[in-house]
Amino acid sequence: MSRPTLTTLLVANRGEIACRVMRTAKAMGLTTVAVHSATDRDARHSREADVRIDLGGSKAADSYLVIDKIIAAAKASGAQAIHPGYGFLSENAGFARAIEAAGLIFLGPPASAIDAMGSKSAAKALMEDAGVPLVPGYHGQDQDLETFRLAAERIGYPVLLKASAGGGGKGMKVVEEQSQLAGALASAQREAQSSFGDARMLVEKYVLKPRHVEIQVFADQHGNCLYLNERDCSIQRRHQKVVEEAPAPGLPAELRRAMGEAAVRAAKAIGYVGAGTVEFLLDARGEFFFMEMNTRLQVEHPVTEAITGLDLVAWQIRVACGEPLPIT
Repeated sequence: MSRPTLTTLLVANRGEIACRVMRTAKAMGLTTVAVHSATDRDARHSREADVRIDLGGSKAADSYLVIDKIIAAAKASGAQAIHPGYGFLSENAGFARAIEAAGLIFLGPPASAIDAMGSKSAAKALMEDAGVPLVPGYHGQDQDLETFRLAAERIGYPVLLKASAGGGGKGMKVVEEQSQLAGALASAQREAQSSFGDARMLVEKYVLKPRHVEIQVFADQHGNCLYLNERDCSIQRRHQKVVEEAPAPGLPAELRRAMGEAAVRAAKAIGYVGAGTVEFLLDARGEFFFMEMNTRLQVEHPVTEAITGLDLVAWQIRVACGEPLPIT
């Protein structure tokens, strides 16, 4: 199918990311359309756009999160494409499908790719098939000591016992060596039973001093995909990233390449298009393991832009119009 010429872009978001996307769109000669809730009429993103459309409602649930209103705004303003920004509807496969059904261009990945990475367990099965390293472990039905002993031997100590039904650190034990396994398993099972009413356990390799390293990937509609190096976001508070550092400190060139190539395999396995981020845990031994993929342009994308000198939003627009990636 031939792509419509792109002259007008609607940004289905507010705040910093909406202003960021419009800045590039304007530099590329596009007309920019902002949508806003009733309370955001004079917000900066509304003021900076060429066209603004009032979605009504004061809460996000009545404005920025209403798919029909956003598509109606695109039709009313003559926009041929919608950029979701991050947050809100950016990883909503239903939104991507609705945009496509309306004959508009979604500046994000195909809905099928959003779906594929939406379920953590399904994503892990796909990644395993694609040869992307996962934290080695046993998640099976058999719950006897001998099964766990064999699994721990295969994985290699130290291992981490976790309650299958759990969270919040309940029913979780680190086991340093085989002699501790029986006692730790019994204790973790009791704790899991009393906390969750479910004593089932799983066992994983215990990741030593983990670092959180994410790889920026970019794919076009012609089967090309590349990685734009990494961002180290190990400095966190309450599992929220505080500092992003690029390049990652002390990352050898061969490890950077191995992680980058694994991230590209992950993206290709789900037919990815556009900007995405593959998150890995990096262990003190230099082993890395897939955690998840963010199927959108991330908050942290300017860190990658600062080290590469590339404009990722410009790439998103070009790729969505069917152009190949500008570099190999």
